[in-house]
Amino acid sequence: MGRPFLEYLDGHLYMCKSCKAHLARVESIVSRSFHSRNGRAYLFDDVVNVSWRSEAEERFMTTGKHMVHDVHCNKCLRVVGWRYERAFEESQKYKEGKFVLERAKLNQRGRKAAQTVPEPQPPSDDEDEDDV
Repeated sequence: MGRPFLEYLDGHLYMCKSCKAHLARVESIVSRSFHSRNGRAYLFDDVVNVSWRSEAEERFMTTGKHMVHDVHCNKCLRVVGWRYERAFEESQKYKEGKFVLERAKLNQRGRKAAQTVPEPQPPSDDEDEDDV
């Protein structure tokens, strides 16, 4: 087995906590309201540097029955989340083909660069400093 081919992303992104491989851009998040065995998780439209090696398995989750694959980081081979192959309930069909990455297995990059904090300005003569 040779060295894995990895795709690199720029901007505000999520990386594998173990090996720092780039996994997804923040802009690819569909929802931040998912949960896993390890806590919070995010639903993504698109991810990179992940693969799955097994047939989809049936899992009963809080939103019903789904066929899912565990997804592994291509660099360190650790499980970082899962991919929805099939949703059995009509209201859950939007998840098909999307990925859930567990927050506990991710690091963020570019967070400070994406948030611009204005510098404090001294009060002018027209403003009262105690106003809230």
